[in-house]
Amino acid sequence: MSSYKLLTTIGLGLLLGSCGKDDPKEKFFSFNESNFKTKYKKEDSVTLELTSLKDKAVDSVVYFVNDKKAASVKGLQKTEFALKDVSFGYQKLKALVYFDGETSGQEIDGRIEVVSSIEPKLLSYKVLNTYPHDVAAFTEGLEFYRDTLMESTGQKGASWIRKSDFRTAKPYKQVDLTPEYFGEGITVIGGKIYQLTYQEKTGFVYNADTMKKEKEFTYDKDIEGWGMTNDGKYIYASDGTEKIWRVDPATQKHLDYVNVYSQSGKIQRVNELEFVNGKLYGNIWQQDAIALIDPVTGAVEGILNLADLRKELKAKEAEVLNGIAYRKSTGTFFVTGKNWDKLFEISISN
Repeated sequence: MSSYKLLTTIGLGLLLGSCGKDDPKEKFFSFNESNFKTKYKKEDSVTLELTSLKDKAVDSVVYFVNDKKAASVKGLQKTEFALKDVSFGYQKLKALVYFDGETSGQEIDGRIEVVSSIEPKLLSYKVLNTYPHDVAAFTEGLEFYRDTLMESTGQKGASWIRKSDFRTAKPYKQVDLTPEYFGEGITVIGGKIYQLTYQEKTGFVYNADTMKKEKEFTYDKDIEGWGMTNDGKYIYASDGTEKIWRVDPATQKHLDYVNVYSQSGKIQRVNELEFVNGKLYGNIWQQDAIALIDPVTGAVEGILNLADLRKELKAKEAEVLNGIAYRKSTGTFFVTGKNWDKLFEISISN
């Protein structure tokens, strides 16, 4: 037999021998998404059920939610999974299907989204005082420390942190960032000022009294730096998405996060933050509004519309509202924006 005929025979034999065998990459099942809701709430349960795409004898199915075993059923029986303990956001579904006596299950993936069931209240406010604000300040962070206003700004070549007299906008002390950094949010905890940068994945730690830089650190997550605040124990940091991270100030490690959600879905571009009486107040980038957020669940509980403050501005280049500082001595909030010429002292009520 010639070498050509031998190779042809072997090729045909392999081809014929493969007939009737399943492609290992082919999926024979899918989640029955006709049972799925567009959006779920924590009070709901999700029906976990598979649809068979081919005639297979199913022995059992093991279901997982966010990689944790949720249930095991015989055949293609459906099961219910209560969502009360999951976080807001997308939930990863997985099924391992054992069929035709095989010992290794075929993996089927799916997902659902869980949103908040809380209807946010429309908060009201009253302007108590209006003060001047440095119109050149591209405000990223705003916070009181010992009744002195601390502010940080962005833009490469124009980023700084500053202590100032909020009544006059006169600076007491200022530290400039080198031009390669775009400054972002700040917070003061444990006698230290913590500052983020935008996309450089670098943070700085300063002595809160002298403003002398003591340390640089690199983010342990591949994220951007946006806003910061603290509850006296942990730092809370936003990254421009719907996530708010809880950070250990001693190590600068990101410990965990919550997803900020309303009834309609995730709230992205959470920016400058302030922690007051157990709640987070967060600017939403490109919106002249502040969201009142539960730091434990991420649920938006209230919305403060500050769009009318723009009517008081004279600065033509005024950008979005950004900057929330709570003054404990008066129980009032101070708000401003990027390149705003005014700083507003307001009271907030339900």
